[in-house]
Amino acid sequence: MKYTRLTKEQFEELHQEFINFLATQTITADEWTAIKANTPEVAEEELDIFSDLIWEGVLKTVSYIEHISPQQMHLFYLKENDMQLIAVKLTTDVADLTTPEGFEWFRNNLLSDEVEFLTATKAYSEDKALDKFKLIQQGGVITKGDLYKYFEKLVLK
Repeated sequence: MKYTRLTKEQFEELHQEFINFLATQTITADEWTAIKANTPEVAEEELDIFSDLIWEGVLKTVSYIEHISPQQMHLFYLKENDMQLIAVKLTTDVADLTTPEGFEWFRNNLLSDEVEFLTATKAYSEDKALDKFKLIQQGGVITKGDLYKYFEKLVLK
């Protein structure tokens, strides 16, 4: 397995897609029930293969990932050939960016000495999808990029 297995909730959301996946392998509902009962290791393998297929599809389309912690914000723009990062760091613990109050403080004090902005660009490794997946595993969240686009105007232009 290249990525991680989908959660039970994710499998429930993708129930129809999983049925279609099994159908492409000519596995009927009755056969699937028998596989789960008689050869659970084969069932596990099918779940893993399906999970990887879903992850591959998602990772191909993702363009923005955000990771926000109490004192830092990492905003990634996942371009075709590289990743661009805008990082925001609070130099003191005057606020917690993960709370509404802390984020409000941050918005009101963007240009203060307690807020640092950094930018970086990094080329992908040989496996672009895995690079993106690692960001998600480290706590990143797939977004539409609103924060990145906002700070891009302030920091990169």
